[in-house]
Amino acid sequence: MDNEELYPIAILIDELKSEDVNLRLNAIHRISTIALALGPQRAREELIPFLQDSLDDEDEVLLALAEELGKGMEEYLGGPPHAHLLLGPLENLAAVEETVVRDKATESINKIAAVLSTAQIEEFYIPLLKRLSTGEWFTSRTSAAALYASVYPKASPATQDEMRKLYTALSGDDTPMVRRAAARHLATFVPTLSKEQVLSDSLPVYRKLSTDDQDSVRLLTVDDLIAIAGKLTPAEVNDQLRSSLRSAVSDKSWRVRYMVADHFVKLAEAVGQTLVNEELVGSFVALLKDNEAEVRSAAAGQLPGFAKLLERDVILARLLPCVRDLASDSSQHVRAALGMHISGLAPMLGREATIENLLPLFLQLLKDDFPDVRLNIISKLETVNKVIGIDLLSQSLLPAIVELAEDKQWRVRQAIIEYIPLLAKQLGVAFFDEQLGNLCMSWLGDNVYSIRESATVNLRKLTDVFGVDWARQTIVPKVLQMGTHPNYLYRMTTIFAITSLAPSLTPPVIQENVLATVLSLVQDPIPNIRFNVAKCLEVLAISLATTPEGNEVAKTRVVPALQQLKGDSDPDVRFFSGKALEKISGNTI
Repeated sequence: MDNEELYPIAILIDELKSEDVNLRLNAIHRISTIALALGPQRAREELIPFLQDSLDDEDEVLLALAEELGKGMEEYLGGPPHAHLLLGPLENLAAVEETVVRDKATESINKIAAVLSTAQIEEFYIPLLKRLSTGEWFTSRTSAAALYASVYPKASPATQDEMRKLYTALSGDDTPMVRRAAARHLATFVPTLSKEQVLSDSLPVYRKLSTDDQDSVRLLTVDDLIAIAGKLTPAEVNDQLRSSLRSAVSDKSWRVRYMVADHFVKLAEAVGQTLVNEELVGSFVALLKDNEAEVRSAAAGQLPGFAKLLERDVILARLLPCVRDLASDSSQHVRAALGMHISGLAPMLGREATIENLLPLFLQLLKDDFPDVRLNIISKLETVNKVIGIDLLSQSLLPAIVELAEDKQWRVRQAIIEYIPLLAKQLGVAFFDEQLGNLCMSWLGDNVYSIRESATVNLRKLTDVFGVDWARQTIVPKVLQMGTHPNYLYRMTTIFAITSLAPSLTPPVIQENVLATVLSLVQDPIPNIRFNVAKCLEVLAISLATTPEGNEVAKTRVVPALQQLKGDSDPDVRFFSGKALEKISGNTI
């Protein structure tokens, strides 16, 4: 083996031993390149053992190594028949103290498991799984829980029996962190089992974990309950899981109840319609009335999905009283969650019931003191509009929009601007022009730059909604009026607005209505305006060049103006005008 052949591995070793973390990271990210240079045999015989012996490093380096080993590294070792060699370094990484390194190592082990043969799994993977599952340190046992599901279907029946016993042992581990891992990964393990194995092995594991003295363990069993229910018949769910379901809903820890509320629709779909009608309606009502705001918020988010599983009369009799209470909830976050989801009930109730029961709550929330509540209602307006029509909403909607548009918090004003195109589509052009047109133009003069910028983008979106003819008649004249304003910020806004609008305008509109105003600002005394004029002219020229007539206008009017700006005294103006000329030279005909 000559010195030239040793060079790649020597460089890698030098960088890995460097005191500079960045050099070591660079070496790790180059592992595939080094393996390719070494060839499959030397990569197997030299590189992998070296990596396995070089695991005493910074967490950042170990994390990178855990990730790289799962990126198809087996291809550089000679293909899947040699993929098991990667398990050695990853087994060590799966037992380190740092959680993110262990998680990445288990992720990579599961990727490698997908390419292993049954023989490799029995000979190499299962022994690794046993070592991690029975390791002295809790870190290895924590990692082990994530490694069962990926290989269980490939294992022999005898090995499968042993794997289930090992997992049961993890669920009863003395260390809470291991039990948490067992609870977290049981939901992915259960689908790989037969129904008989779920009943004989997974169900006892679930019951043990769901009654754990640590709420951090119990809250993770909600997903397990859903997974187990998915493997059983409705009758079996009723017999085996009904009491567990009740216990979860009434758990003494609000964190567990929160998880139940947050997963309630999935849970309801898994357990079957009979249990939904007999048990879960009452459970859901209890969660909507929970004494913790976080639980009520999570339950409110599940309202539309759960309502789809119920009869209309049940929604009216059982859920709507709770919804009315939530609309006046003391927590603004609960009201905001309701505002985001209450409109989803309208399609299930129909027009008359929505008008009678939801509309008063809808209008109440539109007047809420908390801006997020009003914004959430407005963002979901389309759902209610489809059911009852906009006429019933417009009278109360408009004051809420105006109030939000003038809110002292500029982020609130910006948020309502983003919803204006959606509202415009729903309200129609006549209502918009009469009630909201002036409001949209007023944002162009806002004292916050971000609002002015959002307002210009808003005009382009409105043009896309209502069409170019509407823009030419309604907003373009108002934008151009600001081009002669004595305050330079208004003139700047004109340029920004035209630049934003240009791609949505036709060449004739640009030529006849817009171009003259922009060209007049070529002589503006403010350099910032002149270089933004150069940027604007670039956009206008590209839009004009889409037709022969427009292209001629670009050549005879836009290009000379940019050439004039290219001789400007200000370096920024010269730079942007030169850049514009280069750009449009490739777009003109």
